Amino acid sequence: MDFNKILKGCGCLSIGGFALLVILALIGTCVDDEENTDKTETVATSGDGKEQKDSVTVVNQVLEGDPYEELDGLIGLGRVKEEVRTLANFVKVQKQREEQGLKTPKMSYHLVFTGSPGTGKTTVARIVARIYKDLGILKSGHTVETDRSGLVAEYMGQTAIKTNAIVDSALNGVLFIDEAYALVPEDGSGRDYGQEAISTLLKRMEDDRDKLVVIIAGYSNEMKRFIDSNPGLQSRFNRYIDFPDYSSGELVDIFKMYLKKNQYELTDEAETLLRTKMQYAVDHKDRNFGNARFVRNVFEKCIQEQANRLEKSKNLTRKELSELTVDDVRKGFQ
Repeated sequence: MDFNKILKGCGCLSIGGFALLVILALIGTCVDDEENTDKTETVATSGDGKEQKDSVTVVNQVLEGDPYEELDGLIGLGRVKEEVRTLANFVKVQKQREEQGLKTPKMSYHLVFTGSPGTGKTTVARIVARIYKDLGILKSGHTVETDRSGLVAEYMGQTAIKTNAIVDSALNGVLFIDEAYALVPEDGSGRDYGQEAISTLLKRMEDDRDKLVVIIAGYSNEMKRFIDSNPGLQSRFNRYIDFPDYSSGELVDIFKMYLKKNQYELTDEAETLLRTKMQYAVDHKDRNFGNARFVRNVFEKCIQEQANRLEKSKNLTRKELSELTVDDVRKGFQ
């Protein structure tokens, strides 16, 4: 962003107003959803295949670049990276065996991702979709991300239609269902159409087994309950990848990634406080701790606090506009 050109074009724009514009622009470039995600388009697909705006379904088109390099570039997730590469290597070898006329075991490409929010599950699902495309498993390699609200309708007879529409949009790619366990309420009481969504999904997974991969995600215990609730789920989902919470050091690295991406830097005192605060957050977290999402929220608040601090200043230097102080960080955690 060329600040000089913006300032010249704004004329009488106050420093406070300008700072607010900068914040809005930068926040718009922050990583969405988790620590490394792509720009997404929110859509739903109706029965006739036309795209419609929807708040619960996200379609991610395939990006250029090496998915393995993107996987390796993620912060932390060492075991997850090993699991994904092992799966990819196995598929490669089995395809070569098939080409040589050798027997190959029947494979399921569907996956279960378990772990807390903000641990990279959505990001890795997008990468897996691209790897599957490279391996020839999928033709497109795009991802369609949804949850219970994207599959289950409000009235009888509509859930199958809604679920089929979502599946149609995911054909030749990956359907990613977050918090999939919500399709089977824990208390099992009341009228619920989640089972209809599951039945519809299982049928489509069989009918379109050569052009549909489903990845379901959620908390470990809840996902086990979900899988155990239906023999069809048990037979189709037998590959699990667990996503651990980030360490305090990894959370600091994620924060620094935001700094670099948005052209900010910390003073030495601010970085020391950042490490202390992240360690405290990890030591006192509960099961709803947001991991990378927590870091994103802290970062956004820090740069807002910087804007409040600079609001009445004039003739700000590049360093002053880029630097986050210890007070900015302290208030960012409040």
